Amino acid sequence: MVPPLPRPVTRNSAGFAGGSITAPAVGTRRTPALYHHRAAPAGERRSAAFARVRAVPKAMKTYVATPENRQRDWYLVDAEGLTLGRLATQIADALRGKGKPEYTPHCDTGDFVVVVNAEKIAVTGNKRDDKVYYRHSGYPGGIRSRTLGEMLERGPEEVIRKAVHGMLPRNRLARQQLRKLKVYAGPDHPHAAQKPKPMEVLR
Repeated sequence: MVPPLPRPVTRNSAGFAGGSITAPAVGTRRTPALYHHRAAPAGERRSAAFARVRAVPKAMKTYVATPENRQRDWYLVDAEGLTLGRLATQIADALRGKGKPEYTPHCDTGDFVVVVNAEKIAVTGNKRDDKVYYRHSGYPGGIRSRTLGEMLERGPEEVIRKAVHGMLPRNRLARQQLRKLKVYAGPDHPHAAQKPKPMEVLR
């Protein structure tokens, strides 16, 4: 058998138990603390609410870069003696603009990067013989392969471009950012008019 629910406690006009539930007259000496907030005029309650709202600090707006207000610079990298993977990660970050405070994921805020002496790039271990690049003609049995050493002899620019491409997102924006990478096998480049600045590369 379920026990009956307890009867609610009622309070009289003085605020004590017993009697009917009636709120006392506002302004009387016996007004309990339960009804003090009702005694305040509406204007005062509204002013107190506004004061609490004004006390909350305003949130700062998030900066979003656009093609109109972005700034893109030109940087020059000498790849002689630099490790391929370490260089590719830093070039990929520069192309995306990850080091800038105004970096915006959906906007191209990165810089242009010019790489010279790509044929003198360095790799660790026995990667010149072990690392293999594959391509396929699209026909049955049309797979082709070349080692890293063969790629450096035939087209060293493609080695750095493939390494950077592999470290970018797989979307249209990344393909657009990859066009800002200019790689040259020798020490000369045709971008002297842009006045590229030397890029600090961590070894």
